[in-house]
Amino acid sequence: MSTEPRRLLPLMTSHPGGRSAVTCEYRCGNACAHPAPNTSDNEYFGDVAKDVLSRRGALKAGAVMAAAAGGFAALSGTAAAAEPAGVEAAGRGRPARKVPGTDFDKVPPNTNDAVTIPPGYDQRIVIRWGDPVVPGAPKFDFAKQTAAAQEKQFGYNNDFVGLIPQDPLGLRSLLVANHEYTTETHMFPADQYDKNNPTEEQVRIAWAAHGLSVVQVTRDLLRGGLHVVPSRYNRRITLNTPFEVRGPAAGSQYLKTSADPTGRRILGTQNNCAGSVTPWGTVLSGEENVNQYFGHAGEVTDPVVAARLKRYGFSGAESTRKWERFDKRWDVRAEPNETNRFGWVVEIDPNDPNSTPIKHTHLGRFKHEAAAVKIARDGRVVAYSGDDERFEYIYKYVSNGKYKPGKSAHARRHNSALLDDGTLYVGRFTGDSPAGEIDGSGRLPSDGEFDGVGEWIPLAAGNKSFVDGFTAEEVYVFTRLAADKVMPTKMDRPEDIEPNPVNGRVYVALTNNSDRGKAGKAGVDEANPRNINRNGHVLEFEEIGDATSTKFAWRLLLVCGDPKEADTYFGGFDKNLVSPISCPDNVAFDPHGNLWISTDGNALGSHDGLFSVPVTGPERGYVKQFLSVPVGAETCGPVVTDNVVLVAVQHPGENADSSANPTSHWPDGGNSQPRPSIVSVWRKGAWGLPGRIGIR
Repeated sequence: MSTEPRRLLPLMTSHPGGRSAVTCEYRCGNACAHPAPNTSDNEYFGDVAKDVLSRRGALKAGAVMAAAAGGFAALSGTAAAAEPAGVEAAGRGRPARKVPGTDFDKVPPNTNDAVTIPPGYDQRIVIRWGDPVVPGAPKFDFAKQTAAAQEKQFGYNNDFVGLIPQDPLGLRSLLVANHEYTTETHMFPADQYDKNNPTEEQVRIAWAAHGLSVVQVTRDLLRGGLHVVPSRYNRRITLNTPFEVRGPAAGSQYLKTSADPTGRRILGTQNNCAGSVTPWGTVLSGEENVNQYFGHAGEVTDPVVAARLKRYGFSGAESTRKWERFDKRWDVRAEPNETNRFGWVVEIDPNDPNSTPIKHTHLGRFKHEAAAVKIARDGRVVAYSGDDERFEYIYKYVSNGKYKPGKSAHARRHNSALLDDGTLYVGRFTGDSPAGEIDGSGRLPSDGEFDGVGEWIPLAAGNKSFVDGFTAEEVYVFTRLAADKVMPTKMDRPEDIEPNPVNGRVYVALTNNSDRGKAGKAGVDEANPRNINRNGHVLEFEEIGDATSTKFAWRLLLVCGDPKEADTYFGGFDKNLVSPISCPDNVAFDPHGNLWISTDGNALGSHDGLFSVPVTGPERGYVKQFLSVPVGAETCGPVVTDNVVLVAVQHPGENADSSANPTSHWPDGGNSQPRPSIVSVWRKGAWGLPGRIGIR
């Protein structure tokens, strides 16, 4: 998502959480109610290292020496020592000036059925579920939906939002949104939908409501916000859209089905969670909780196939949505390889509405929250991705070929192909504190930070596997099982991962893990330092050398939760001043390099929201809530520019059992049904004209 910047100052300076039962069922198939699929019993490397190397000082010294060799300043030392030269430690929490991009009045935690924004800001709906996307789309009618209409309308449960400017001033842009999942009990009138006996038309409506939407938007220079306009670029991608399979697993025996004996053409994409805009102007989107859509996985008797299905969370008899009744590809007994055709990073080219979307197999198959790209100093493409489940891993891909600058059709094709020839790695994180100081309480170790070093372990490159017992083909299709063999670090639900375009570091949202430290589960380590971690944390790392390196240094920027509690940490900032934050999900950056975090499943009793936090200087760690979302909703997206903030409000009102008694009437008010929507927010400036975000 970013090019590698010039080297800056050193970095020395009911259900788990707040989710409703309905959301848990339809979004991820009640993943948290089932045993975590990662049951690998390899001893965690970090624990081994601490037992063998009781040498915290030597480890830090080694990191510093490696850093010096690569022109990198190690991520070590206390919070006070971590500040750039000239910043007094005593001044933290009471800075003399506001950080550009974050100068707004905090929104207090609340339970409003609205998008609540700071004073001096305004908002407008950009697009909502059912609004027209392509020509001929009819007006949305909640009681009279059809699959033909939904194929042309904005899909359900918008998650990722990407904005691709089409002119230097960003007056016209292409907006791309994922449609992660469908909640049929809320999509249809209660007297029309029978959960146990859906109609074929209702199933086809759901297929059409998945995927992605592309719309052209214009920025209103007088009143603020974005507007959707008719355009040849406007497009819907659904579960009926053909995708090209690319990379070393294209044509794999594990991808072939009766409908596609080539293993190179897949219909559709589903459960698309977060994503990113590439430096060449395309969009990468991650397929996440795909296991819940398939029926009868529990009836597979082949022990090898059954073990692979189990590792990816496929189980049970009929699926929640009953799609397998209407198309055998969703029946694992009939088409066991169809399960392997989802769980990839997909790429679409919004600038070419006639292009065929791609599934990139070299980035591995798992529950991708997203994939985000940066360009290394030598021109190679580096892509980061997290596997969003308890005790899963963080991955990196490095291309062999080099990036071609520009966003022409030729450059886009060239750069897209870079994702199909390189090396796939998985991450191992090692702390630098004595094991006894990481006791699961969240209490900081004696050096004042959770930090350490790490390495990227190669899994496969092209047709070469680096994992004993696995072919390269198996590494890509069954990436989780291959990664288990090399002892990476089991993380607390690694979700969105984004490189910061200003300071070059990479930031990871680790949403939560209420199983951490339970009997029979993985215990704490310095990168995941709390038992029963309901509130999550944010990790920051920097490659030692450049983005293609196999070594990195890391530390936790935030340990989220109620700042009044002892087990929280805000980059060393005064906890009395910060906003409470729980369950970080998506991350983004504003033009100043400040981190923005959207949350999912707030476990603190208030609604999810969007938060800003500077990552350098005296306000490093100063979390401020910018907005909150309505009843039952999750904050997704986001996009933060100088002029506008975009968030996707996902599943409003989903804490109701069905559409019969909605708990939210957002965004249309009155007695209306809630509709997932994208919102634009802007600052009201002088003379009523829009101002700059976070600058008074």
